[in-house]
Amino acid sequence: MSGPYIPCSEVIEFLWSYVAGELPPAKVAEFERHLAVCPSCTAYLSTYRMTLELERGAFQPEGCEPEEELPEDLIQAVMGALRRE
Repeated sequence: MSGPYIPCSEVIEFLWSYVAGELPPAKVAEFERHLAVCPSCTAYLSTYRMTLELERGAFQPEGCEPEEELPEDLIQAVMGALRRE
């Protein structure tokens, strides 16, 4: 897109590529010019980054070691539920 301004809808379309560092330098410059004048997109980007961090943390809990075996009562409960279906 030519010109100094890109619409919010286009910012949202390539947000993942921006956060991942996969945008070409010219597109990064356009994106950052937009952020400089658009508080809504700045807030959206912040929320997007926070969501990504929470997602990563949800799948990598610190100090949580998996059990070697599942408790027998849990196994039986799951098997019983499957048989009823």
